[in-house]
Amino acid sequence: MSETKNLWGGRFKGKTDPGFASFNNSFGFDRRMFEQDVVASIAYAKALRSAGVISEAEAQQIQDGLSEIKRRAEDQSYFNSDSEDIHSFVEGRLIELVGDVGRKLHTGRSRNDQVATDFRLWVRDAIDQLDVELRNSLAALLDFADANIEVVIPGYTHLQPAQPVLLAHWCLAYFEMLARDRARLSDTRRRVNIMPLGSAALAGNSFGIDREALAADLGFAEVSKNSLDAVSDRDFCLEFLSNCSLVMVHLSRLAEDIIIYSTNEFGLIQLGDAIATGSSLMPQKKNPDSMELVRGKAGRVFGDLAGMLATMKGLPLAYNKDMQEDKEAVFDAFDTVIACLRVTQTVLSNIEIDRVRAKVASSQGHMNATELADYLVRKSIPFREAHEIIGRIVMHALAAGKDLQQLTLNELRSFSTSFADDVYEVLSVESTLNAKSVIGGTSSVRVAAALGHARQSLT
Repeated sequence: MSETKNLWGGRFKGKTDPGFASFNNSFGFDRRMFEQDVVASIAYAKALRSAGVISEAEAQQIQDGLSEIKRRAEDQSYFNSDSEDIHSFVEGRLIELVGDVGRKLHTGRSRNDQVATDFRLWVRDAIDQLDVELRNSLAALLDFADANIEVVIPGYTHLQPAQPVLLAHWCLAYFEMLARDRARLSDTRRRVNIMPLGSAALAGNSFGIDREALAADLGFAEVSKNSLDAVSDRDFCLEFLSNCSLVMVHLSRLAEDIIIYSTNEFGLIQLGDAIATGSSLMPQKKNPDSMELVRGKAGRVFGDLAGMLATMKGLPLAYNKDMQEDKEAVFDAFDTVIACLRVTQTVLSNIEIDRVRAKVASSQGHMNATELADYLVRKSIPFREAHEIIGRIVMHALAAGKDLQQLTLNELRSFSTSFADDVYEVLSVESTLNAKSVIGGTSSVRVAAALGHARQSLT
């Protein structure tokens, strides 16, 4: 394959330093935008034809050449090249195939609006792929909830036992988080789906191409309104990285819960062999490495976002080469989030709840204390006074080594004469759960309804 020339050079007499050339080149990573570059170039050739810049025959030659390049690229060895970037690679291969007519393709187009267009197309596709994996993760949460629909686990605040909740309610909490992530990405996609092509280097295209027709050809919803902004904007990258970071926050929190609940101290979750590893020294160990890696990789994605923010915060208009740093950050975040979503799906299908341990844990620790306070409120005692009374009862129960439901009626009445025989009806786990019957609560009826609505939202 012949040596690829730079897309610039007439202004220069000397050769580029090889070390700087290597430092400057981006082909090693921006080749991921190959398909987007070819697709956008085919559309641009059509736009040049419609504007009368090139003939129908020339446009057809260019389109056929680009299609052939795409076909040849199915063999990865085709990418063995010293090209500066993916754009010079495609143009160089086109000129090799169709001759001088290939040199007309770049008329009125700059790499500035070219790369911005390619990258938006790539991010748009990435969002669509993430949407699929988020949906699969949401479905995995619902499957896990359905398989354990009657299981009750302790709910925690400050990592201290608080009130019992249905395990399905816990699953639905993470469902809401990832559903918000999915909605955010969908919203971001609208802002990604704006076409900068036709902005040229910074001032706009000089050949009268129909930008709106070009946008429609590429599936963009609209065209950019300002050429300076169009070539220098990377908000769509930052927004995408922010979305990815929030996905990782939620996956990391889920991972943390699974890690904690799988410890001997909690013992609520049993890890399947498919998602755990052992120790090279301690034979008894079963480590939750799958979830620890997800938790750890969250920091990596946060770093991608922080790095991109730092890169963009001081750049003058319009394009600056600093912006070449955008792609590796976005590519890395996308790859990481996709991998973590898929591993999380695998984990959710390879863990089991220790139902006996969960039932015992949900019945201990005075987690029905709030229900006891609510009982007194229904007996016309102000809540703050009821709270104080129950606090003293808990202290008494701790000293006696009893759970609240094990206290006798006489013991309870020694703190308030409002207690009667019906008090024990509110202290069971079932009553504690079903008392939370408001929308969003953990009662069996509400959770069943929420699972149904969640399932419908995935269709």
